[in-house]
Amino acid sequence: PRVPLAPPVFLRVKIFPMKTYTGGCHCGKVRYEVEADFKDGMSCNCSYCGKMGWLLSFVPEKMFKLISGGDNQSEYRFNTKNIQHLFCKDCGVHCFGKGKGPDGAGTCAVNLRTIDNLDTESLSVNKYDGSKV
Repeated sequence: PRVPLAPPVFLRVKIFPMKTYTGGCHCGKVRYEVEADFKDGMSCNCSYCGKMGWLLSFVPEKMFKLISGGDNQSEYRFNTKNIQHLFCKDCGVHCFGKGKGPDGAGTCAVNLRTIDNLDTESLSVNKYDGSKV
């Protein structure tokens, strides 16, 4: 059975009204834009996210645009291999991942800590127990 990329609906970020954010990796080679309204994020304690310390938000793939660095990323997949965890080949920062939501639509998991000038301390944090999935 396929494990969905996104957590249950009640943990997802509400994304209206939209604002365009930019973000990227530490060295600047991977850059992206995302349209959303980030009021909260998700902290997951699965074997991977827990070690990475991410603060995540899930957006429809059509709301995410990779501006540069597509050829400068490596991919890591584990467990069911459904989620494409991408990171910069040079600095190692994980800006986002790609997969399919529960409805089968393309979804991006954005690491909110990589968004330019976003005050992540002001966001509400929803905890997701990914260690039990």
